Parts: sequence; C-alpha cells; structure tokens
Amino acid sequence: MIKSFKDLEIYKRSKEMLKDIYVMTEKYPDTEKYNIISQLRRCSLSIVLNIAEGYGRQSKEDFKRFLKISLGSSNEIEAILEISKELKYISEEDYVRISKENEEIGKMIYRMIEKWK
Repeated sequence: MIKSFKDLEIYKRSKEMLKDIYVMTEKYPDTEKYNIISQLRRCSLSIVLNIAEGYGRQSKEDFKRFLKISLGSSNEIEAILEISKELKYISEEDYVRISKENEEIGKMIYRMIEKWK
C-alpha cells in the first residue's frame, strides 16, 4: 500500500539513478563543475523532487503536471549523457547503464501520467 511518495517505485528508482549520476560525475573534469556536472545533477535531482512534490499536492492534475516536469528532466539527462559520451567524459559502459535506467524511469513516468488520466 502506498502511504507516501517514498513508497512509489518510480521515486526509489529515480533516487538510485541520482546517486549513480553523482558518483559518475565525480570522474568529470573539474572544468565542468559548474556546467555539465551541475546540470546533470540538477536534472536527476529534479526528477526525484518533482515526484515527491507532485505526490504531496494530493491532486491528480498537480501530480500529472509535476510528472511531466520530471519527464522533461529525464529527456535533459539523455541529452547530457549523449554529449558527455561524445566528449569522452564517460565510458560507453556508463553511458549505456545510466541511459538505460533513465529510459526505464522515463517510461515509468509516462505510464504514471497515463494512469492518472
């Protein structure tokens, strides 16, 4: 039974991806500290926080709105991961792993939006 946003699988998975992204970005060059690193971390944090905030609004429409914001952040993550791979800031293995998880989370967000229609 879901009593809190903390019980949502999408929240748990998003939080794990956030932690993976924080660890992964430790390997980026220091010159990207306020650019790509910051943006990638903020996008991943945005997903987690928007799920929590939207759920807390206790309104279907508000929750859907916050989920849509999370979906946008998921798309940003994908773009940044692609750029990071092309700049050789991350390995192919890291790209595939995080990108796949991000894609799954994006699908979960989309299904949740559809469910609340």
